[in-house]
Amino acid sequence: MFSWKTNLLLSILILLTLIVFSFYGLYTNKFYLFKFDNYIFPVLTLVHFVYIYVIWFKINENEIADPQMRNLEFALYVVLLIYVFRFFDTLFILLSYSDFESHVIPETFIPIGGLILFLYLLLVVLTLITVKYRKELVGGYRFDEMNEQIDSWE
Repeated sequence: MFSWKTNLLLSILILLTLIVFSFYGLYTNKFYLFKFDNYIFPVLTLVHFVYIYVIWFKINENEIADPQMRNLEFALYVVLLIYVFRFFDTLFILLSYSDFESHVIPETFIPIGGLILFLYLLLVVLTLITVKYRKELVGGYRFDEMNEQIDSWE
């Protein structure tokens, strides 16, 4: 579908956009910079940014996977679950539109909410594609075979 470089760059772009939207309130059409909860998502995306850097480095330098990369990928799986949670949370917010018909809801509620929902879905898909590229281009996590190939006499 995409090359690995396009996939990584698109992931970075989507992550940055979702970081901005993590401060946005759908119901109020305002940005909230002083709410502690809004900073959780940007901090968690640091794991994703580091993983993107590691993938980029490993592919460009033609290096194999290492235990640190495996641990980082496991942390990325946890962050991926949070992306899925945020997707369903945004979906729940969008579906609650009819519950607040008597309140004043901004006109941007559905368009911006739909965009955020689409970006979370795309981020989940791109994250899974990134893991697939890691398996294809960097290799699996076979550390027993890696240790057998090391010649300690050289």
